Amino acid sequence: MQFSPPLTPATLVTRYKRFLFDAILEDGTAITGSCPNTGSMRGLTTPGSRIWLSEHDSPTRKYRHMLEMVEADGTVVGINTGMPNKLAEEAILNGRIEPLTGYATLKREQKYGRNSRIDFLLSGPGRPDAYVEVKNVHFMREPGLAEFPDTATKRGAKHLEELGDAKEAGHRAVMLYLIQRGDCDRMRICGDLDPVYALAFRRAMQRGVEAYAVKCDVSPAQIAVSAAVKMDEGHLAVL
Repeated sequence: MQFSPPLTPATLVTRYKRFLFDAILEDGTAITGSCPNTGSMRGLTTPGSRIWLSEHDSPTRKYRHMLEMVEADGTVVGINTGMPNKLAEEAILNGRIEPLTGYATLKREQKYGRNSRIDFLLSGPGRPDAYVEVKNVHFMREPGLAEFPDTATKRGAKHLEELGDAKEAGHRAVMLYLIQRGDCDRMRICGDLDPVYALAFRRAMQRGVEAYAVKCDVSPAQIAVSAAVKMDEGHLAVL
């Protein structure tokens, strides 16, 4: 996915109220913008960090600028939580996620479970439907190791349970972790920050849910899924 027009560079002053940030543009202008990520963004909000913004001229928007990327740990990290589904769909349709290739139809936001919607429902003749849930990942504490979640997520645990139900109903059930950074070769479930989610993940795996992780090439010019990342599940045995 290419950015058009190109993203605008700036320097982060602070991120506050979860959905707002202050920054200084390269010409010295101080601005306030919207942050399309209500999560903790752990490790990605250091004042003085180089950031990149999209610009929007719609009269219905209160803020012209929106935060898209942050430089952290020597790499560029995508933070927009609206991106993963778009990137995953693009990658699935282009055959870049091997376990999800070969389906004739992709439908978005289909009802399932207990008042939930699955991100993608893949279907095709001669094989079970695949229910695919996508999670955004950008947290890293150890070089090369992406982690999810970076804070407690009851909703995420619920999704794992519902995927398990879908599997037991005869479907494929897939959790896809989309990592908006390219400096990792492994991913693990973050049991110390959310032990409930970690236990839900282990139970889902025991019920036959599949889990895959992919990383992205990220730059101010474009972002796209680039490669699979190994899921590291060994630590779950000690929970």
